[in-house]
Parts: sequence; structure tokens; C-alpha cells
Amino acid sequence: MKVILQETLEGVGHLGDLINVADGFARNYLLPRRKAVEADGRSIKAFEHAKRTAAEKAKKEKLEIESYAKKVSAIALTIEAQVGKDDKMFGSVTAKDIAEGLAAQGVTVDRRKIQLAQPIKELGTVSVPIKMPRDVVATVTVRVVKKQEPEEPSA
Repeated sequence: MKVILQETLEGVGHLGDLINVADGFARNYLLPRRKAVEADGRSIKAFEHAKRTAAEKAKKEKLEIESYAKKVSAIALTIEAQVGKDDKMFGSVTAKDIAEGLAAQGVTVDRRKIQLAQPIKELGTVSVPIKMPRDVVATVTVRVVKKQEPEEPSA
């Protein structure tokens, strides 16, 4: 009997596969548990239509994510850090600091998606990748600069 699988089954096939199985296996296991539907002309057309609409939706969603990634990549973030003598930083710039800086500019990014291998411990410019859904990666330029001390008025 030919059936279309409604979910991935170990050792049988993947979601959407059109497979030929024993009649008893289909009638006693797959069909009652709604793990497959019988492959007649109508169900094949319905499945192909659902597959096309899902592909169109995924394509549209990926385009939206890519445009958002371009918006995020256009941002040049400047973070001020306290430094001591010889421009040695106190502490470091972490993914949390970058996420807060982006939020201040109106872009919401989950800090766990910021692909920072190690915290930034030096002054300078660093490109930081941000992982987005659908295998899209945005790159933000982060400039770490010395925090300017307010000058004390002389009396």
C-alpha cells in the first residue's frame, strides 16, 4: 500500500515521503495513529500544495530576516570602557554589553545569539557576528574606546 508519511519515523522514512509499505502495517499501525495517510490522487495533490505553500512562506520569512540582518549590520556600535594607565582595560566587553548597546539603538537581539568567542579585553574595533534564524548571520562593528573622565573645575 502506498502512503504519505505525516511525521518522520525511524527506519521507515521522513516527513512527506511517499513510500510503499505492507498493507497490515499501514492499516494496523500507520493509519490509526495518524502517522501516514493513504496515497491517493487527492492526498498527493493536497500534500504537494501544502509543501509549496510552506516553501513560499519560508522564502518570504528568510527575505524578512535578511533585511533585518542588513539593518543590524549597518550599525556601528561604540562602547566606552574604563582604562587605567597604559590604556589597560578594567574588565571586558561581553555579549551582554553589546546586546544592551544594540537595544539602546532600537535593535533587539538575544545576547545568546551574539557569537563572541571571548570577551573583548582591548581597545579597538572588532567585528562581531550575530546568528539569526534560517542560517542568516549579521555582523556588527563594535568600537571599544576609552571612557572620557569629566574634567574637574579648577578653583
